[in-house]
Amino acid sequence: MKPLVSLFALVAATPALAQSNPTLPTTDASGNDIVVTGSRSGDSVEVRNLPASVTLLTAADLEERQTRIVSDVLRDVPGVAVSRTGGVGGVTQVRLRGGESNHVLVLVDGIEASDPYQGEFDFGTLIADEAAKIEVLRGQQSSLYGSDAIGGVIQYITLTGREAPGILLRAEGGSFGTFAGGARVAGFSDTADYALSSSIYRTDGTPSAIGGSRNVGATSIGASAKLSWTPSDTFKLIGVGRYGYTDALTNDSDNDPASPLFGQTIDSPGVHSRSEAFYGLARAELSLADGRWTNALTGQFSDTTRENFTAAGLDFGDKGRRYKVTFETSYRFGDDRVAHRLTGAVDYEREEFQNTTPGGFAFNGRRSTTNWGFVGQYEVTVDDALSAGASVRQDENDRFEDVTTWRAQAGYRLPIGLRLRGAYGTGVKNPGYYELFGYSDGRYIGNPDLKPEKSEGWEAGVDQELAGGKGTIGVTYFDNRLKNEIYIAYPAPAFDATPLNRTTLSKQHGVELFASARPIPQIKFDLAYTYLKARENGVDEVRRPRHVASLNTTIFSTDQRFSGTLTVRYNGRQTDVTFTDPTYATSPLVELQEFVLVNLNAEYRLSDRLSLFGRIENLTDEDYQEIFSFAAAGRAAYGGVRARF
Repeated sequence: MKPLVSLFALVAATPALAQSNPTLPTTDASGNDIVVTGSRSGDSVEVRNLPASVTLLTAADLEERQTRIVSDVLRDVPGVAVSRTGGVGGVTQVRLRGGESNHVLVLVDGIEASDPYQGEFDFGTLIADEAAKIEVLRGQQSSLYGSDAIGGVIQYITLTGREAPGILLRAEGGSFGTFAGGARVAGFSDTADYALSSSIYRTDGTPSAIGGSRNVGATSIGASAKLSWTPSDTFKLIGVGRYGYTDALTNDSDNDPASPLFGQTIDSPGVHSRSEAFYGLARAELSLADGRWTNALTGQFSDTTRENFTAAGLDFGDKGRRYKVTFETSYRFGDDRVAHRLTGAVDYEREEFQNTTPGGFAFNGRRSTTNWGFVGQYEVTVDDALSAGASVRQDENDRFEDVTTWRAQAGYRLPIGLRLRGAYGTGVKNPGYYELFGYSDGRYIGNPDLKPEKSEGWEAGVDQELAGGKGTIGVTYFDNRLKNEIYIAYPAPAFDATPLNRTTLSKQHGVELFASARPIPQIKFDLAYTYLKARENGVDEVRRPRHVASLNTTIFSTDQRFSGTLTVRYNGRQTDVTFTDPTYATSPLVELQEFVLVNLNAEYRLSDRLSLFGRIENLTDEDYQEIFSFAAAGRAAYGGVRARF
């Protein structure tokens, strides 16, 4: 610990665990795409210069694809696999590069949003706001963000009042008794910036049990506020608040050992789940030495409550809270040709959980974990050619052993627009409270002796700019090794599910490809493809298709009043685990068939203020399963109106 303290003393730097400035724009003054998730300095970094695998889904991308459920548009990102349990509002897991869903750190406007009890973020609770963007940073990022960032980081960011001022109103309706709407009020002055938004998505849904008749609908509400005040050139205050609520009907699996449908999803009247979450962030920034030295103090919290009901009442539930305080400082030196940035971080985090399951058979008291994180990061750019960096992090945890993670990355651009890049890093994921202490009578018993999962891996990629920046293509190869992977065992004689650490390595490698271009103002397209081979104990990991691809093609009229987008998403064959053995002694695997989803949408601006839009989802009425024995929705059509003031 002393060498690390000495390093911080020399650098005079002490910043953050998982913070980034949520008020920076999507593009710089020259119109280049920028992201904030790739550096702990709080600065933005050009996507074309970041020597890591990153994808930016802009506000325009989300609007053109008429995104209503955030997880849907993540299917267009290389390296991403999405699994939704049933209909809209069902538990939705997102995996990066073959890792588990709890290997993805999720930030919402700079706030760590995962449920402390579950140890991961349920994307089924996140509906899209008016005017928002998404940054997806792939690869081991624990040296910046600590636990959870083995596979990478996904950050969802609402735009500031300066980026998207004015009033936006949206209302739509369509198939399956669906209504959705959104509202946003935003603006700015010389010293202040504000953005208030709210969205709702309500649907009667469709049956999620194969051959069933019970529609599983959902109601989801989201609201956010982002405020900033800049009284001088050297000082800034930022405040963020967010609320999320989801009430979704669900179906259970058949638990009658004598039934031929044992372990399969069946109509379950009265069964539903409810999730409610509050998030908050306050950040103060101080700039010194003509802007070369910046400091930020951030405090944030998340409070998540989950309840699951049967027709008889509350079945099980939990509460999770996270409190985090971060101080970050960054110093910049050099000249226009060679620019250096040195950042340090100190972070304090406390997580709490409480099991609210009734019946007295589960521990209903509170448990907590405290973590200190210490981060150091160095970044350098030389002309428009070389970009490189390294980061190291020490985590000191009162429940698990201390751990050090690190990452090094570099990229070099040739005069012809060809860029070579590579990275090597390590990651860590602490067990979640459910894995440690969860309990379901006769079904599941947690294991408080679990060890953290650890990962290391590398990637190498090449990008090529085309036609003077009108297009870009890129390909990346990655290779990861996971140690101490947590898996579910069923030891005799009771065969209750119990998590254990594997003694063998789990391996993931694959190829990510993307192409993006707008050769003329009237045409825009984005292509993504992933090949993945993920193996655990010599067997393919479940819910990780070997092949995933998407293509989005948008056309615009000459006057830009009309736009239409065709989206094609391919999900290859994948395996899934079943629980169809009444003895629970085995968990048979099943292969789920590949499927293609086609969406078509269009929008026409009647005036500068008013536009009409419509879309068809699952145009070909594909019959498919993302998760074993859960039926997905068929063809659906929606239409609505959007107003801008």
